[in-house]
Amino acid sequence: MGFLHEELDTVRKIGANAELPAYIPENLNPSFELRQYQKEAFENFITCFENPNLRQKPTQVLFHMATGSGKTLIMAGLMLYLYKQGYRNFLFFVNLSNIVEKTKENFKNQTSTKYLFADEIVLDGERIGVQEVENFQYSDPDKINICFSTTQGLHMDMWTVKEGGMSFDDFEGQKVVLISDDYAIIGLSQRAA
Repeated sequence: MGFLHEELDTVRKIGANAELPAYIPENLNPSFELRQYQKEAFENFITCFENPNLRQKPTQVLFHMATGSGKTLIMAGLMLYLYKQGYRNFLFFVNLSNIVEKTKENFKNQTSTKYLFADEIVLDGERIGVQEVENFQYSDPDKINICFSTTQGLHMDMWTVKEGGMSFDDFEGQKVVLISDDYAIIGLSQRAA
């Protein structure tokens, strides 16, 4: 069995790959024009996600891309795609606390030049909000709920139960997308995958 990227290259050659849905670029910040390799990254993910012959479970995907190549923008676009697939909860974890703050700015501060989404996110005619949450116990089913953490902070929260913190209960019966932006890794919770 070859590498997934080789299989996807073959799928692309025969024209069986998924197309980039228009709602993804429409709901990303228009200041960031998608480059061809970013479009192909979306198409590859969607092709893999929607094809049971390509998609492994639990689903784990690595985007092997250089620093500054727009991995975080791809993560934002995939949040939109996965929202349409029924995912509402996104756990975004990185190695350093200063990167957590920068990432929050990119996903939450609409006045920032690095804000990733369009001024309004509209999917299927419905306006969708983005909100930061501390855990998924009370997440809003009509919003993109993002919990930001460091890897170390997440480990501490999971193994040292505290009020309002993330715990293993947050994953029980929930569809959760785990995103590690340090390496652009996406994993879907096993129960939901």
